[in-house]
Amino acid sequence: MLERVELEQGDRKMSIEPSDRFEIECIIDFQHPFINRQSFTFVADNGSYGREIASARTFGFTHEIEMLRKANLALGGSLDNAIVLTPEGMLNETPLRFDDEFVRHKILDIIGDVALVGIPVLGKITAEKSGHAVHAALMGKLLKTEDAWEII
Repeated sequence: MLERVELEQGDRKMSIEPSDRFEIECIIDFQHPFINRQSFTFVADNGSYGREIASARTFGFTHEIEMLRKANLALGGSLDNAIVLTPEGMLNETPLRFDDEFVRHKILDIIGDVALVGIPVLGKITAEKSGHAVHAALMGKLLKTEDAWEII
């Protein structure tokens, strides 16, 4: 990274800026008693992905299940690989893997979406209330801003 590239879509914000390492600072905010506002900073080093991010499960809400199934989405989802939230809690009987598992899974999403660029990215990513569409839009903007990056 040679210069900062940023994107805002309403209250969703994401940027990438120069850094000598790969790191992600993420903030999420969901009106749910198990989530609320969470933040986590991930710094890639030997084993940090496996220790801090890889086991963070995806999550969804009971009111979304029927819509997802009608759209042929989340077909492989189960209580073994996802957290399903009710208005007051969760359907899963097993506990959360981390107190902040929700924001850690969002970081997992960012890592996967950034990997779609096709080459390793070195920089600091900051994300607030982002999602797959915002991640893709930022990576598209980054690739189009050719003076903001170089292949080394």
